[in-house]
Amino acid sequence: MAIFKRGKRYWYHFVFNGLHVQKSTKQGNPRVARQIEAACRTSLSKGEVGIVERKKAPKLKDFAQRFMDAIQVRCAAKPLTVQFYAKKLGMLLRFGPLADASLDSIDEALVESFVQYRSKQVSPASVNRELATLRRLLRLAQEWRIIDRVPRIRLLPGERIREFVLSHQQEQQYLEIAPQPLRDVALLILGTGLRPGEAAALEWRDVHLEPVNGAKFGYLHVRGEETGAGKSKFATRNLCLTARVKAMLETRPATTASAWVFPSRTGKPYVVTSLDHMHVGVRALLRLPKDFVVHSLRHTFGTRMGEARADAFEIKRLMGHSSVTVSQRYVHPSPEAIERAFERLEALNEATTARLLGGEKRQLPATVSATSINR
Repeated sequence: MAIFKRGKRYWYHFVFNGLHVQKSTKQGNPRVARQIEAACRTSLSKGEVGIVERKKAPKLKDFAQRFMDAIQVRCAAKPLTVQFYAKKLGMLLRFGPLADASLDSIDEALVESFVQYRSKQVSPASVNRELATLRRLLRLAQEWRIIDRVPRIRLLPGERIREFVLSHQQEQQYLEIAPQPLRDVALLILGTGLRPGEAAALEWRDVHLEPVNGAKFGYLHVRGEETGAGKSKFATRNLCLTARVKAMLETRPATTASAWVFPSRTGKPYVVTSLDHMHVGVRALLRLPKDFVVHSLRHTFGTRMGEARADAFEIKRLMGHSSVTVSQRYVHPSPEAIERAFERLEALNEATTARLLGGEKRQLPATVSATSINR
């Protein structure tokens, strides 16, 4: 140990890898000064073998902005995803014990406290989305070597998935009493599969009523990324106009001179929440289940496309999904469609069996009968 006293304070000095190290311990006690010198030697040794002491982990509320900066870069093409994480992170930060906790102190017990707190306020689905946000945040912190371990975060059971599909009879009743512009928006979504936000943000410049380049139908151009209504670059697409959708669109220019197909009283695009309010009233009058939301109209379109034998890849393109896995969720045929599928299977099996039996008979030698073969 090499310490010396200068005035009232002890200093240490030694040579490490040819480098002279000298510094004040700011201590007047020689025993404490030697401990500080030993700690300095240890720290230098750790650096020599590649061991770096980790800085103190920040609190969740202090790390939040860094997480959102990363999300904005990684999800730059998905503005709705960025909004989703910002909203869910805000919910996490409202729980004081979690917001004030350092990242390395967030464990299963603290996560469970948050779950108990939020479960009294929102549905399991909402809690699970917030837990998923926390898990992604902690995994990024682990990747950046801020923490060593990510606690096990278990999602709540009992989450409902809305898969309500409007029958054709229910659709007719719905359209008969739906006020405008909900009725026309519903027609548009049922015929094109647009997201409610995409339908509300539709502009006349993107409506092409007449076919071009030898096509059979007019089309809509969906500016998914530009409007922010789509979730990814795949939201930008062209969709054919059915006769019913075309007829509806042809009647709307007479009622408005706005750049948007569905303008509000202020001249701006109609707000989806306003459509939701009107929808709730219609749903109550028809006594339809609460699982029937405006987005169910888009789900109905996807399901009908599946029943029309469109495959998952075609539905992915039409609905602007980022992954075919999402599109497969919309391919769940009705009981009638399942029966028709089995009818086709049975017909195929019968035709194949008849063809094979006919082939065997033709292959029998002239001197050998089918009866002898069976024996």
